Amino acid sequence: MVVGIIIGASVFVQPSEINRHVPSIAGVLSVWAAAGVLTLLGSLVCAELSSVFPRTGGVYIFLKETVSPAAGFLWGWAMFWSAHSGIIAASSVILARYVAFFAPLGDIGVRAVAIAAILLLSFVNYLGVRQGSRLQTAVTIAKVAAIVLLLAFVLSRTGTRSIAPAHPSSFSPRGFILGVSAALFAYGGWHMVTYTAGETRNAARTIPRALFIGSLTVTVFYIALNAAYLYILPLDRVVSSTRVAADAAQVLAGARGAAIISALVILSAVGVLNGVILAGPRTYYAMAEEHRAFRWLAAIHPRFRTPHRAILLQAIWSSVLVATGTYRALFTRVVYTEWLFFALLALGLARLRRQPSYAPPYRMWGYPVAPALFAIAALTVAIVQIAADPVQSAAGLALVMLGLPVYYIWIAHARH
Repeated sequence: MVVGIIIGASVFVQPSEINRHVPSIAGVLSVWAAAGVLTLLGSLVCAELSSVFPRTGGVYIFLKETVSPAAGFLWGWAMFWSAHSGIIAASSVILARYVAFFAPLGDIGVRAVAIAAILLLSFVNYLGVRQGSRLQTAVTIAKVAAIVLLLAFVLSRTGTRSIAPAHPSSFSPRGFILGVSAALFAYGGWHMVTYTAGETRNAARTIPRALFIGSLTVTVFYIALNAAYLYILPLDRVVSSTRVAADAAQVLAGARGAAIISALVILSAVGVLNGVILAGPRTYYAMAEEHRAFRWLAAIHPRFRTPHRAILLQAIWSSVLVATGTYRALFTRVVYTEWLFFALLALGLARLRRQPSYAPPYRMWGYPVAPALFAIAALTVAIVQIAADPVQSAAGLALVMLGLPVYYIWIAHARH
């Protein structure tokens, strides 16, 4: 589940966003490695918290219990209005971009296909968890196959490399951090496995192992895949490409190879969309059960036994984001919003550790240095990302902070 959720379609698009900021071979690979280390540290923080709070709801539960109920509410609020729905929207745009390989689409066409994908997969999950889980299994195999196939193409060719010369002089710490921010979107979703802690056998042991092994596996895949892109294509072409995997496959195997990879990337995008669409309503349902969201969001379909209203509401808002936002605006909003909350997770863990009676089933290694480094890095990534586009970021942060007065109004109303 960890590998299946993290390896989404964005790794087949995101290299162009990263290479804009870090125009050197070593710099690009360092960015992917650094993002992988951050993901691993965050996974270990979540692993310890999930062992203490093995309940459905994931980050919402962790923040509510370790920081404050208001922090948990703001996470759920940000998930719906920005972070989680933004992942759905951005992933659907990637899917549509690769559909455009087979049937040329303009901007409106890309958005229309993206919205159609959201509605279709939301309907699948509306019909039941079994249907969604079967689809997830199939497309997870497809997305791993896409990476393995592309790497196999590279290993089968021994021709002259086409790497463009690096430009070390243009490297900057700010560019490196912005590159890491872009890479973190491709690593996104690692925390979603914790949403199912209440339904996992021996969660205190299983989830930490899954997070550790899954994060390492994805990091190796991503570094190898991006090394392959840079081996096959000139750096400037990687920067300008909106379908870098298809372009690399076309160089190696012509139009047929590009078509095969594009089809597998579409299936991969279906997988990440399906997984995120499946996970999100669990948090909204948990919030509604605790009177932190509209009570009708906790409704369960009498026949399909799914939180059908939460699924429908999520589908509608994600479609609105597709219709109104560009891909870059969508993924940057997701990154800085999520990583501000991830920094809070590390602080929440530190508060737990100070309790004399604290005895978790699992303890992360490297404490207190590892979570402290994670918190500092998470804040740095978020701050640099915000500073890079202050107007867009201000609007996104204002939307998140609007949840604070809403929370207190909600609490006051619930007391009456």
